[in-house]
Amino acid sequence: MAQIKFGTDGWRAVIAEDFTFSNLDRVAQATAQFWKQNPIKGTVNKVIVGFDRRFLSAEFGSRVAEIMVGNGFDVILTSCPTSTPAVSFAVKAEKAIGGVMLTASHNPPAFNGFKLKAFYGGSAEPQICQAVEKLLQVSPVVAVPLEIARAEKKLVIKDIRPAHLNAVKKQVNFKLIAASKLKFAHEALYGVGAGCFDALLAGTTCKVTTLNGEHDVNFGGINPEPIEKNYAKTAAYLSRHPHDLCLVTDGDADRVGGMDGRGNALSTHQIICLLLQHYIKNRKSTGRVIKALTTTSMVDRICEKFGLELVETGVGFKYICAEMLKGNVLLGFEESGGIGFPGHIPERDGILAGMMLLELLATEKKPLAKLLATLEKDFGPHRYARIDTHFPLEKRAALMDYCKTHPPAKLLGSALKEVKSYDGVKFISENAAWLMLRGSGTEPILRIYAEAKSDEDAQKLLKLGVEFTKKV
Repeated sequence: MAQIKFGTDGWRAVIAEDFTFSNLDRVAQATAQFWKQNPIKGTVNKVIVGFDRRFLSAEFGSRVAEIMVGNGFDVILTSCPTSTPAVSFAVKAEKAIGGVMLTASHNPPAFNGFKLKAFYGGSAEPQICQAVEKLLQVSPVVAVPLEIARAEKKLVIKDIRPAHLNAVKKQVNFKLIAASKLKFAHEALYGVGAGCFDALLAGTTCKVTTLNGEHDVNFGGINPEPIEKNYAKTAAYLSRHPHDLCLVTDGDADRVGGMDGRGNALSTHQIICLLLQHYIKNRKSTGRVIKALTTTSMVDRICEKFGLELVETGVGFKYICAEMLKGNVLLGFEESGGIGFPGHIPERDGILAGMMLLELLATEKKPLAKLLATLEKDFGPHRYARIDTHFPLEKRAALMDYCKTHPPAKLLGSALKEVKSYDGVKFISENAAWLMLRGSGTEPILRIYAEAKSDEDAQKLLKLGVEFTKKV
């Protein structure tokens, strides 16, 4: 039996190796067992099950639905590949006890995954995931075949996407966007986000171009992750056919990346800072700002200028979700492109992020390049870089210990100011440059992050990070 462990957001594994129907049965039964043992006041005995476009995702989703019905739950199963935020929204809107999303998000095509959503419409907290892990193989799998479940009205197959898109419309100034005449491109990376913006902006003055929107279980030969190396095809298109903005969504459309209208990549940090500035300046919003510790320190500068409380969390949106549930949040975000919005769901929503960027452009009536230049003028240059390198899981603990006990005296000639080690190890210098090493929550991969005032300096920090990996 494979060891099943939840990472930063759910359990992921290679299809037909560890991600098999028998292992899925174990996880689904343990999840059902947990919900049966831990009823939540104010919820109904219902589970939402969704799936993405990956190989066998629909079949995996059907199997989870059968097990949930077998354990006494009513189930809404999505009728087609659906975004993770749509599943999370349905959990909250239906007052369900929880939800399951079959997706491996941005992982390579060979992977699939099981994301667990709690009753509040966000990622399950770490203690919930740990409790589910402890229930693996505690009780035998009980399932009711799909057709019997439907005949007995215990299962409904339904398209839950329209309800989510209507909620997204209500979060933005839709009339302003509808009248803006913006040219908006969407790089769907072959994921479930394809078609969402066409539906949202149908009948408006906006022109929408969806790129790489076809259903391809191999994702066109890439990993459906919103990072620059996956943008080549669309960047070439935009250089010939300029737009005002190009948003990129990942495989399950909960995370974002972007390009300017001419195909130049935007970092997730630039998108985060643009939206934070928009909320403060144009929306006149206040509240706590929540960021994962791998996110740009430009956020810190913005919060200092406007006197906003900044809360820093470990990596994984479940930690940001936990803070959002406490209330009084202006925005919550992470380096990988997950952004959570107040008054919506405590969940990353790449589709809402795209609409909010359109609201920003419609409000400012300025080109994206000018807005980015103003950010840099006001808060200084922040150049970010990251590499992911294969690193054995069994050596990770020794590396983290070494980093904690042998920090560099300086970074780029500036004295070390602080070392943070509650999730990986992060070195911060007096001049605000920083370097961080952290293992992936799901793979034998070490991520090395850096930020400095120039691209050249950021690359120097990454090299220093690589040197650390040779010490153990």
